Amino acid sequence: MTEKYRHTRGIIQDNALAALLTDPLFRQRRENNKKGKGSYNRKHKQGKATNWEASSKNGSTVFTTGLLLSAIDSGIFTAWG
Repeated sequence: MTEKYRHTRGIIQDNALAALLTDPLFRQRRENNKKGKGSYNRKHKQGKATNWEASSKNGSTVFTTGLLLSAIDSGIFTAWG
């Protein structure tokens, strides 16, 4: 299930450790602050959608009612009772 990392060094001849450490896998990365100085993000997180409550009320009940009525007409559901 786990795949081995495919390095970008071609055929490693002398020092495998030095070749892998200079690979892009081990490059230095900058971490963004989550709190404190410099932590402001202009882009919001994925889950922070604006006006999420009103978006679910746009005609979804009509589709659900129509779906249930068509299921009752086709005989999937029996009459209430």
